[in-house]
Amino acid sequence: MDVETVLLLVLAAIAVLVAVRWFAERSGLPAAALLTLIGIVYALLPGPNIELDPDLVLTLVIPPLLYSAALDASLLAIRRNLHTVVSLSVLLVLATALLIGTGFALWVPGATMAAGLALGAAVAPPDPVAALSVGRRVGLPPRLITLIQGEGLLNDATALTLLSVAVAAAEGDGFSAPAAFGQFVFAAAGGVAAGVAVAYGVRPLRRVRRDPLSSNAISLATPFAAYLLAESVHVSGVLAVVVAGLIIGHHNPYWASGASRLQTAAVWRLADFLLEGLVFLLIGQQLPTVIRGLDEYSSGTIVSAVAITLGVVLLLRPLWLLLTESLPQQLHTRLGDQDLEDDRQSTGRLRAALPDAARAHTRRLTLREIVVLSWAGTRGVISLAAIFTLPLMIDGRPFPDRDLLLFCTFVVVLVTLVGQGLTFAPLVRALGLRANQADEARLRNLARISAAEAGLQRVHELAEEDHDDVEDHAIAGIRTQLDTRLARYRRRLDLLENAEDGEVPMSPQYEAAVRLRRSVIEAQRDELLRWRDVGRLPDESLRTLERELDQEENLLPTRDPL
Repeated sequence: MDVETVLLLVLAAIAVLVAVRWFAERSGLPAAALLTLIGIVYALLPGPNIELDPDLVLTLVIPPLLYSAALDASLLAIRRNLHTVVSLSVLLVLATALLIGTGFALWVPGATMAAGLALGAAVAPPDPVAALSVGRRVGLPPRLITLIQGEGLLNDATALTLLSVAVAAAEGDGFSAPAAFGQFVFAAAGGVAAGVAVAYGVRPLRRVRRDPLSSNAISLATPFAAYLLAESVHVSGVLAVVVAGLIIGHHNPYWASGASRLQTAAVWRLADFLLEGLVFLLIGQQLPTVIRGLDEYSSGTIVSAVAITLGVVLLLRPLWLLLTESLPQQLHTRLGDQDLEDDRQSTGRLRAALPDAARAHTRRLTLREIVVLSWAGTRGVISLAAIFTLPLMIDGRPFPDRDLLLFCTFVVVLVTLVGQGLTFAPLVRALGLRANQADEARLRNLARISAAEAGLQRVHELAEEDHDDVEDHAIAGIRTQLDTRLARYRRRLDLLENAEDGEVPMSPQYEAAVRLRRSVIEAQRDELLRWRDVGRLPDESLRTLERELDQEENLLPTRDPL
């Protein structure tokens, strides 16, 4: 494929991504499912097609996507829900792979346990991108968002480690449960260690280079450094990336400047948009590849293999959640109570506002939450990338049933990503499972009040000290500004205390004030452009002044007035 063709395909893909995002925002449909369908349609048309390179995906695409997701995740929230996250991302992945492997060995003619285990490892880990995008749009409760995030971050390491064990068994080394367990523990522990090492290794670099461009470059390089370090010592690269992202995301307020955080966040949003979109387009384009080698299998064999794979993937998840949520949780409750006490001791005057929110992390999942969490198990590109890593030949003979495994994986990805993805939002709305927006807004305003009071306390301390370089009117101006904010936050809190049905009360006066500020900023921007157009203001100065207005505009709320 020549350079011009590649460039044309890239431009066409970006045009499709932009169009699909526009349509998804207006229709409420998940962009991931729409892009997959578009990729399938394109694959059926004549013309150049792109086949998935698993090594390229696992090395250049998966690390930045996992790292970006880890940066946005909450380390504390994952810790509070650690028992459920581990149950879904480790134990459920193992159970899924073992059941599919057993089913293949028993009911698929000629199939081996190792081949079935490899397939199970590939299709076991959900890809939460589609579910999270829809869940945030429809307002899923924070705990469910945390569970979906945490599972998606950690399950890939489990699956890829198990896949390597299955491949080793297929190559004739034999399957040994103790050896497999030891390999898994070594890979996991080594991945965690590599992630911690990279996270704290980049810390001094970011402190030395605190300018936004350098910080951005370091951030973009971090997931690849973590992945390569872990893979070089034969431990879990994806787990290293996730651990590094969680640690850096948790400590980022201390380790990076405000300007660096703003620019880095914008860059990662763009990277996510492009990488995720291209990945889902790529999934659909694999259709010709996965059906190419099915001629040697009978219809009965194909149906049996697909039925076993889909049945385990779709049925085991809800059964697992029902089972694990019905088990005794005394230990988990004690851990949750300790977390709650830590929260109370660290939040001062906000203690009274936190018990309900903190205890929401320790209670059992309701039946509605189990249904939603079960339907969030969409599979994605890592399943296809994993199954494509299976070798073509082992010991001079073809890998057993490789083409059948590819087809089963593609069907699972298609059914879950398109079927569950397109129906996820209607299901959540039908169940009426939404976050209490008034509680969340109330907590944010309590935090704003506490921050403003801390600022006033610091101003009071500075006023009592002898500062020759600080004038009295400067301190008075800051105190007046903070007093004004504090009064505004308390008025918002009074409105929220009277909120009904968890809805955020709308304030016409506040909305009018926001519109007024936007109008004033627009007038200022127009005047600066008029100066530039008549030659009175150089473009360099215009861009400096525009950034000031852009920062001011960026502080205005987009939809939530409180």
